Amino acid sequence: MSRTRMSRRAMCIAGSALTSALLIPAGAVTSAEPASATAAASAHFVVLGPTGYGLRQTENSVRAVGGTVVQSWPQIGVVVATSTDPGFARAVRTQPAVEQAGASRNLAEQLPPAKSQRLEPLEGTAAATVLGVKAGQEPLEPEQWDLPQIKADQASAISQGSKDITVGVLDYGIDPTHPDLKPNLDVSKSVSCVQQGVPDTRQQAWQPQNATQAHGTHVAGTIAAARNGIGIAGVAPNVTLASVRIIDDSGFIYPEYAVCGFIWAAEHGFDVTNNSYFVDPWFLWCDGDPDQKAGAEAVRRAVAYAQSKDVANVVSAGNSNWDLSKPIHDTYSPNNGGPVQDRQTGHDCHVLPGELPGVVSVSAVGVQAVKSYYSNYGLGSITVTAPGGDARQIPPTPTRNGRVLSSVPGGGWGWMQGTSMAGPHAAGVVALLRSAHPNWNAQQVIGALTSQADALACPQHYDPDGDGKPDAVCAGGNSGAGFYGAGLIDALDAVRR
Repeated sequence: MSRTRMSRRAMCIAGSALTSALLIPAGAVTSAEPASATAAASAHFVVLGPTGYGLRQTENSVRAVGGTVVQSWPQIGVVVATSTDPGFARAVRTQPAVEQAGASRNLAEQLPPAKSQRLEPLEGTAAATVLGVKAGQEPLEPEQWDLPQIKADQASAISQGSKDITVGVLDYGIDPTHPDLKPNLDVSKSVSCVQQGVPDTRQQAWQPQNATQAHGTHVAGTIAAARNGIGIAGVAPNVTLASVRIIDDSGFIYPEYAVCGFIWAAEHGFDVTNNSYFVDPWFLWCDGDPDQKAGAEAVRRAVAYAQSKDVANVVSAGNSNWDLSKPIHDTYSPNNGGPVQDRQTGHDCHVLPGELPGVVSVSAVGVQAVKSYYSNYGLGSITVTAPGGDARQIPPTPTRNGRVLSSVPGGGWGWMQGTSMAGPHAAGVVALLRSAHPNWNAQQVIGALTSQADALACPQHYDPDGDGKPDAVCAGGNSGAGFYGAGLIDALDAVRR
């Protein structure tokens, strides 16, 4: 696994530094006063208070200590604020109707400029000719080893999902012109949250800004690329997609972005969200630090609110090869500038949103149905597993590429690997379940996802780099739960049971 921030950032840009790409041509919002020019350079904070009308007092408390209210979410009692005072959080915590407060970006905005790690460009290769297309297959489907692994190719003969089911892709944005995605993309439900967590529905705001921002388009193709005689097929090729941009141009997902995304999903009738990222700037958010605790609580409230609105939230488990069930030595946080801390994190520290209650946390396997070398794992920390790709596990496809092939901006297709690619396979199966059982609530659907999963036993010797030393220890024996949770997702069971 690469040591760069973006490839280690669980899920989100996780496959990007691992990419070998084939490019083939082909709701309820209360907005407060706008930030002034001075405040635009201020540090960002989340301030937590009561829900509903009582949050007005929290807003007043923000102003009383010199802060500026940027966005309020009375549904969950969260205010996004800015201030030029680095002591703002400490000051506002003493004010009325303030339960918690913390800097959402580690005050990096008030430090001298520092180099932060950013997304590496998508690598490209020459176009390739794909042979051996069978009747009923999409032109590039012979390269999609991942679909038969979870029986999604068989499922499509029974059901391709319902247009009534909306899957929100919380990511870099979806290319609205891509021929595999345009038939299923609902632009009216799409939004950007990367301007301080304030919703912006302009297409230019929520679509990818350049070819390096390919991640969301890739994720979307795995979920719902149309069966239209072009390119690839998605797991649920007839469901509706919505683009919710929560990754900014620098590659960061701050708490205010994620909060905005989950509330948008809740308020706009989404059935499923796919979350192939972790929340910056901390790889793990620790309750022992008041700033981190406040940021984590804001995201937790937003996820819980989405769940209360019957949204099933699918989250990628991460690409650090960490055992999430044990204390973790974190030497990468914060990742947005300023001094990096060397810290031993305990059970009060969590990956967000992957370790929040009620989410579907997805680990990754390669074509051999063995844990991908980079995938996080942990007994009790993984819900299910899905194909995320592994360049070391070689499939019998025309190009023998062990990564996952999907759509990329500009009307092309490319390979990526990461739990970022595993999550959308699970989101697609959840969409199929919600299509087949429209009267089931989100928890019933998640229950079916796990009960229908095919158990994978722990590997006898897990040594993907071949150095003779185990690279991870799988707890759970024949159940394989330490690596795979309930097991490998099954799209065919989702549409016939």
